[in-house]
Amino acid sequence: MHLNDKQTALVEEIELIPDAYERLGYLVERGKLATGLPDDLRIDQFRIEGCMSQLWVVPEFKEGRCHFKSESDSAIVKGIATLLCDFYSDAPPQEIIENDAAFLGEVGVTQHLSPNRRNGLSRIVEFIQHFARSCLAAP
Repeated sequence: MHLNDKQTALVEEIELIPDAYERLGYLVERGKLATGLPDDLRIDQFRIEGCMSQLWVVPEFKEGRCHFKSESDSAIVKGIATLLCDFYSDAPPQEIIENDAAFLGEVGVTQHLSPNRRNGLSRIVEFIQHFARSCLAAP
C-alpha cells in the first residue's frame, strides 16, 4: 500500500473521532496495543534525542523497503511513534522522503500536544526520513 493510500485511510479513521482529547486517547490506545521492543534494542543507537521521554525507533531495510519499530516509556509518545512507524513501514525510501506526515496536523493530532511532544513527533519523522535517505545512498 502506498503512503498516499495509508494517509487517506488514517485521515478517515482519525476524523471519525470527534473530540481532540479522544484523538489523544486513540493514540495512547494504539501505543498500548503495539508490540514494543525487547530490552536489547533499547540502546543509544536507536534512541531519539530531543524527546523528554525515553524513545527508541529501530529501522530496518529489506527487499527495497523500510520498516520501523518503536518503544517509549510514555504512553502518548509510544502511541505517536507507533502511528508513525506503522505509517512509514513497508514503504520504499523515496516515498518516505517525499512524505513529511504533515497531514497529522490537518486532522488535529498535533494541535493538542505540548511543544515538547510536537518536537518529539518531528524528531521521529526526521529520524525515519534520514534513515530512508541513507538507504538510497547505500550501494
